[in-house]
Amino acid sequence: MKRNSFKGLEISQLGFGMMRLPILDGDYSKVDLETSAKMFETAIAAGVNYFDTAWAYHNGNSERAAGEILSKYPRAGYFLANKFPGYDASSYAKKEEIFEEQLKKCKTDYFDFYLMHNVDNADIVNYLDEAKYGHMAYFREQRDKGRIRHLGFSTHGSLETMRRFLDRYADEMEFCQIQLNWFDWTFQQAGEKVKMLKEYGLPVWVMEPLRGGRLANLSDEDAAFLAEKRPGSVPADWAFNYLRTIPEVVVILSGMSTPDVLASNLNCFSHTEPLNTGELAALKEVADKLADSKTIPCTGCRYCVPHCPMGIEIPKMLTLCSELKMKGNDYYIRNELNLIPEEQRSDNCVACRSCEEVCPQHIKISEEFAAFKPNI
Repeated sequence: MKRNSFKGLEISQLGFGMMRLPILDGDYSKVDLETSAKMFETAIAAGVNYFDTAWAYHNGNSERAAGEILSKYPRAGYFLANKFPGYDASSYAKKEEIFEEQLKKCKTDYFDFYLMHNVDNADIVNYLDEAKYGHMAYFREQRDKGRIRHLGFSTHGSLETMRRFLDRYADEMEFCQIQLNWFDWTFQQAGEKVKMLKEYGLPVWVMEPLRGGRLANLSDEDAAFLAEKRPGSVPADWAFNYLRTIPEVVVILSGMSTPDVLASNLNCFSHTEPLNTGELAALKEVADKLADSKTIPCTGCRYCVPHCPMGIEIPKMLTLCSELKMKGNDYYIRNELNLIPEEQRSDNCVACRSCEEVCPQHIKISEEFAAFKPNI
């Protein structure tokens, strides 16, 4: 496992993202601890030493899984990252309580990396209002006490939002986590974001390298097209090797839900195969096709779900919306809808747009739901 240097630390290039751990009974809040523990063991044996969790992941149970599993390993042998949920305005009044609870759930005395989570267009005003909330002063204090070793932020925001945050806090921040992959390099201006972070001297942590698995599950035609360029490769290999050509990238986080996905990722990261000019051109060709398609760019992050007053299973429904747009496969949609309780389906949407305010991909969710009319 190749490692990258950061302030005297040697961090595995592949980081274990804990937003999509194995689950039980199809319930996002029920982490399969047994399978997760075996996957962590395999990852650590292969050289992975960076683990990333957050307050909201698995409805709070990702942090508990981190504590249950990682506490069995020597604390100095891995790096643990966690995040302050500042995207929720109610968190600021409870920042001390939240931070203490995070340490308790993770069974640790400190976090190696701690991020201001999801600094986005809708919540940038709160993140900038230190006079009102005192949040940055509090986390500076925790860093001074050694309870936070390195402070950074994550963002799905626009270039303007990033600039506003960095103009205020660049001296405090040590790294930034952004959505970066070969599709979003231009589609979400990720390339411009990397350029901006370089301007401020901040290294890049990558989230959504596979766009919620979308870039690992290309059409048969696109996968075959890439495999012709590099025999034996799979789409995920292309995504990871693309990111390894970007010098500003230190950590590439991947949410791994099954042992097979972990094994595939470890195989890719066991050797370095940078993409050449022709291969980069091939990826751009596939990216242009995807940009012209009707696929809804949902990554399944589930940030929207807690904000829906009707309790709709938004990611699952958006998957079906995409399926109808792309293939018109009503038979498949009927079968899948049968697996979703009626009260959690999109026809219960009241178009309050609360979900859209927190969507990192800026999807017009209520409009997609209004247009979803399968012939069933």
